[in-house]
Amino acid sequence: MKKVTEIVWELAAPVAAENGCELWDVEYVREAGQWYLRLYLDKEGGIDILDCEAVSRRVSDLLDEVDPIEGSYMFEVSSAGAERPLKRPSDFARFMGSAVLVKTYKPINGRKEFPGTLTGYENGAVTLECGGETLQFEKTEVALVRLRVEF
Repeated sequence: MKKVTEIVWELAAPVAAENGCELWDVEYVREAGQWYLRLYLDKEGGIDILDCEAVSRRVSDLLDEVDPIEGSYMFEVSSAGAERPLKRPSDFARFMGSAVLVKTYKPINGRKEFPGTLTGYENGAVTLECGGETLQFEKTEVALVRLRVEF
């Protein structure tokens, strides 16, 4: 049986594409006793409120038809954001050479956050150039990798 996020991805990705957007991620999470279904969009030049509205209306109609989720939930559509998390191998390939922040589950040399430049990704292991030093993090150490905006 498919996960809710997989079903929603299959419904939403073509709608996003029809509207000139890319579906970046789908989340189905429980927060403060309420379920949230969230779609995150991306497109060249950025996402605006009209993109979110167009995708939201169409996907909402499809969700009503297919009804893949039992019970109530809040449905949200937004931009993936400038400091979006990288999750799939294609995300890492796309942003190779970009500024990122790696967060680890446990401290490494007294730190859990490592800003640097993404220089490698293989089977979940992340390589980072950080202050002239090359750091490698195994998949089991990495809690989060997200893009980092530098000012």
